[in-house]
Amino acid sequence: MKRRHLLGALGVASVAPWAGFAAASPGFDVLAWNRQHTQPPVDWVDLEGKRWNLPALKGRAVLLNFWASWCEPCRAEMPALQTLAERERERLVVLTINLKESSEAIARFVQNTGLVLPVVRDVQGDTAKAWGIRIYPSTVLIDSDGRTRSVVRGALDWAGPEGERLWQPLLQPQRARKR
Repeated sequence: MKRRHLLGALGVASVAPWAGFAAASPGFDVLAWNRQHTQPPVDWVDLEGKRWNLPALKGRAVLLNFWASWCEPCRAEMPALQTLAERERERLVVLTINLKESSEAIARFVQNTGLVLPVVRDVQGDTAKAWGIRIYPSTVLIDSDGRTRSVVRGALDWAGPEGERLWQPLLQPQRARKR
């Protein structure tokens, strides 16, 4: 089965690269993080040589976006992720994790699209497997206390109201959420 048909069968809409979300109706679902599932370690180096780990990001919400350049919905949501990261850079970090593509393929994609988000390579797919990612795009939502809260499977407009309803609660420390 071709990837595009497989994504359609999984309920992920196929849209043109960098298409606006007003015209597209991408499907997505939100799965709560299973608290019994251990949070995999985050200790990565991005394509620019910068090291990323969750303890260093405590106090800021984190979105881990799993993607591939062959995935049309992945490409469609990238501009919204980039807009969100730029707009909320003091409170939120967006890290992108590319699935099994060569450095050259990623570099071409970054150059052709003007992507400035940090990109981490998942060379063998081990990172995606550790996080339970099987559908692309998928985005793991981690709160400002460093706790994984949920996984969003499928594409959406992260800079719009739909996305804001998902990431905004991550900004509040756990003690503030309990009040």
